[in-house]
Parts: sequence; C-alpha cells; structure tokens
Amino acid sequence: MIEQSIIQRATECLQCEAAAIEALIPRLDDSFMRAVEAIRDCKGKIVVTGVGKSGHIGSKIAATLASTGTPAFFLNPLDAYHGDLGMLSSDDLVLAISYSGATEELLRFLPLIQAKKIRIIAMSSSEESLLARCADIHLNIAVEHEADPLNLVPTASTTATLALGDALACALVEAKHFQPTDFAQLHPGGDLGRKLLAKVEDVMFTENLPFLTPDMPMSEAIEIVTKGTLGIGIVVENAILVGIITDGDIRRAMQRLGQDFFATPVSAIMSQNPKTISKNAKIVEAGEKMNHHSIHTLIVVDEPITNLHVVGVVDSFSCLPGTRFYH
Repeated sequence: MIEQSIIQRATECLQCEAAAIEALIPRLDDSFMRAVEAIRDCKGKIVVTGVGKSGHIGSKIAATLASTGTPAFFLNPLDAYHGDLGMLSSDDLVLAISYSGATEELLRFLPLIQAKKIRIIAMSSSEESLLARCADIHLNIAVEHEADPLNLVPTASTTATLALGDALACALVEAKHFQPTDFAQLHPGGDLGRKLLAKVEDVMFTENLPFLTPDMPMSEAIEIVTKGTLGIGIVVENAILVGIITDGDIRRAMQRLGQDFFATPVSAIMSQNPKTISKNAKIVEAGEKMNHHSIHTLIVVDEPITNLHVVGVVDSFSCLPGTRFYH
C-alpha cells in the first residue's frame, strides 16, 4: 500500500507539472511575440536574472539561449550589488524571473537596470506584481497549484518557467533562421558539433579497400568483397572509378546465373556511375546524400570530384551523431 501511494503521488506530480505547461499555450499571445522580437532585435546580450529557484531556472534559460544563437548570461542580483553591474550596457535586455514578482533582492536590482535605460522582460505569476509593473513586457507563468502535497515547494511553477524559457529559445531559432551548422559552431566539443563540422575525410575508410577490375572473374571478386567487410566492391580501371558491386548485386547475380556466376566478369554485374562525394565535403552532406538516394555507402573521391580518383569509402553509420571517428 505504501508503494502504491508513493507511485500515486509521483504520478500526480507529473500530471500537475504537465498541466502547468499546457496552461501556458493559450498565453502565447502578443506579449510573447513582443518578447521574442525584443530578444531577436537586441544589439547587446540577454541578461537573465533571478533569486533562489528562479535563479537556477534562469541560469538554464540563459544557457539555452546562448547555445541557440542568442548571446546571453545569468547575473545574480546579489552579485550585481558588488561589482557585476558593470557587465550591463544600454544595448542589453534583462529577463527578470520571480514567480511572486515581489522578490526583494530582485526588486532592489530593478532601479539599477532602469538607470542604464535597459529594457526589462518580466516573468511572474501576476500582471499586477511589482515586477510586472516595472517591466516593459510581462510573461505570465502562473500555475493553478504546485505539484508537492503541501502546495508550497516550487515545482510546477519552476517547470512552467523553464518550459516558457525553452519556448522563447525555440521561437528565436525560427525567428533567426538558426541552422544545424550554426548549432555546430557553438558546440564544437560535442558529438553533434563534430559531426556537423567534420569532413568526410575524417571518418572515411581508407585501408584495405575492396578494389576490383572490370575483367576480374566473380570467383575472385567475391573473395575480395568478403574480406573488405564494407559489403561492396569498388571497380576501377587505370585507377579511375568505373562502377560498384554490392552484396545485393552479388546475391541477385548468383540467383540469375547459377554456376556461370563464378566465371562472369565484374563488368557484367557492376552498377555504373556509383554515387560519390568529395573527401572535403562535410559528413552531414554525405548523410543527406545517402538518405536522398536510399543508399548506405558513398565512394569518396579526391578533388576535383570529376577526376573520380578513389581515396576512401564512407557509410551511413559513420555519419550518425555519436559515432566515433576512425581517424
């Protein structure tokens, strides 16, 4: 029974927080649009501020904005009183968070912001709060009740605040036409950043490539393809790419030709004009090309790409986020 009551309490918590987020949707109104436009058009930085739990949420909002192309940082009001106020300029915009809208440390900070003629976006639970009245734009983060049994602990309210911050960031991604490559530039140390910035030559296979010639009998070719472990054979003539053979091509040819298969030359089975990509292309381009043509492998050629001099092979697995580089 105790276990059931615990699970029930946890379920109610999640349901309450989910409802708090859903309640924000009807509030995506003119005030929200003005906030997005103000942040988009800001010439300086977005300074997010708050105290306590609101400060923790504000710190995450600032980080999310910064990672999606909107320069932002978090400033604790208490630190502002002791020198960090110098971080602010008149080109900045402040996003001030207080659920009650009456947090003393934050309210004491507002006149300092206003003295610098900095615009303020407030997030609080009431348009009548002192914070809201001091702000240029107000975003309502009110919740019906907190998720804890006592209705005291910031739970649903902090979840709603965080979600609205994410909504701002996502809307700004759209407003600024922020692209995956832009994200990669800001995340060079992560897997996604490496994948979006890295070149094909960084992940391509270069050793023991399964090279075949057009006149080679399939009895010899099939052994080379099997040892190559890539599931393909690269057909070259005078060091120039002329075709490709896949495992599927081999199976279909064996069914069709029977015993004649082994004496059949590679040229009779290979596919001409295989899909290629430059070694200097981004691996995200390689992934997009494979998806477009519904294939799993590309032959990598040297520059200029028209010379069809093979330097490696890249497969779809190499282009997935999280895949380790081979070199």
